[in-house]
Formats: sequence, C-alpha cells, structure tokens
Amino acid sequence: MNARVDVLQKNRDAWAVGEVQLDSRFLLGTAGYPSPQVLADAIAASGAQIITVGLKRQLAAAGDNGFVEIIRAAMKAHGARLLPNTAGCTTAREAIQLAHMARELYDTPWVKLEVVGDEYTLQPDPIELVEAARQLVKDGFTVFPYCTDDLVTAKRLLDAGCPLLMPWGAPIGSGQGLVNPFALRLLRERLPDVVLIIDAGIGAPSHAAQAMEMGYDAVLLNSAVSQASDPVGMAAAFRQAIEAGRAARRAGVMARQDFAVATTPVTGNPFLIGG
Repeated sequence: MNARVDVLQKNRDAWAVGEVQLDSRFLLGTAGYPSPQVLADAIAASGAQIITVGLKRQLAAAGDNGFVEIIRAAMKAHGARLLPNTAGCTTAREAIQLAHMARELYDTPWVKLEVVGDEYTLQPDPIELVEAARQLVKDGFTVFPYCTDDLVTAKRLLDAGCPLLMPWGAPIGSGQGLVNPFALRLLRERLPDVVLIIDAGIGAPSHAAQAMEMGYDAVLLNSAVSQASDPVGMAAAFRQAIEAGRAARRAGVMARQDFAVATTPVTGNPFLIGG
C-alpha cells in the first residue's frame, strides 16, 4: 500500500448499520422534487448512500411511472441503498403491514419506522412505535425508528432490538432546526455507543453541521433540499456542511465559556521588536 492510500485509509471515517459499512453521513428523502431529473441530480450531488422512499406515496401514485426506477438508477450509479418508510401510519398494526409490503416490493429488510400520534405536529406515538418496532425486529427487519428526543422512549426502542435511533430535530418539514439541543445533547451523552441520526426539522446546512458537531452520526432530511430554489445546489451544500460538522467533532470543538478569555497573553515580558 503506497503512502497516499495508507493516509486515506487512516482518515476514513466510516460508520455502519449492522454489517453494512457506510462513508456518507447524509441520508436523503425523495418526496416533493420538481422533476425526476432534479431528484436524480440531487442524489448525485448529495453523495448519500441511503435514500428513503415512502411506500404509501408509491401506492397512491401507482400509475405515474418509473419513479422507483429513477431512484434505483441513481442509487446504482452512486452505490446507495434504499430505505423504505412507513410514513402516514398511525397504528403499530398498520406500520407492520406496510413494512412487510415494502420488504416484498423493494427486497430489503431495512425499514424506517414511522407511527404518527398527532396530526398537527406529526409527533411519533411512543407506545405504538415501540410495539411496532418489537414485532418487526422479531420478523427479521432492521428497524430505523423515527422518534422524539425522549430518553426513556429511546431506551425502550433499543430494548426492542433497534440497532439505531432517529430522533427528530423539530417537527417534520418545519425547517426549524434543532429546537431542543439540551435533550439532544443528553441523548448523545447517555447513549454514547448507539448510532444516532437526526431526522426531521432540518432547514439549513448550518442545522446539519450543528447536529454533527454535537456528535450525531448522520442526518436525514428531505424538504430542505426538495423545496429549495436549487435542490441540486442545496444537496451539495448539505453534503459539505455534514462533512464539515463531522470533521469539527473529530477535531474537538473548543469548550464554551460564560466570560471572555484573552487569546493574547498580557502578563510577563512583552516581545521586543528591535532593529
């Protein structure tokens, strides 16, 4: 192995879902893009290796299409994997049924589990979510649960067999960013060895960078890219922000202070500049 390749391998910052190794920490949704071509170009610009798709959306748009074929082509070109989701489900039973349909249609055991408990905030229902997760794990699924930042619910999902957690930053599609950084930091601190992915509420690349600086492993978003004036450019911006936030976390962000700290020494002998 030459010196350059050796350095690249040492600097490789891979993470994993089960036995699947990943390099990109950007997960991208596929809803609401202005055209299939823009979606394909955004996937390419994002560098994402996990692409989500809603099964209910596909069932509702069954006659349109080639949508999944477009996604598959873009994924194949960039080595990405499909993550079906159960968006729109309100009970554990409904989510379980939809997950099984997704496994048959897309030939993957991966599922992003969503069970909504409130129509206004689209907040996950913790009881139905844990019930669905427990059953799906028994059925052989790799469950990516969309949850709130509640620590107790998080522990219940891990006990149910989920290999990772996807807490929200803010309500879905709101673009508010990380509205409760205290709870998110606590989750990261109390679950240091668990893969945590911020899912929902991200509106700007700075929000994604903040999540990565806090120590989250990855970020999933959709609307912030699909609803941008230039989705492809925004996908690239998020990719850079996520990479920068992760690099900052690894480098060690300085501790915050409640008071000024002089950066230039003011004691001792000054430098003498003489001729």
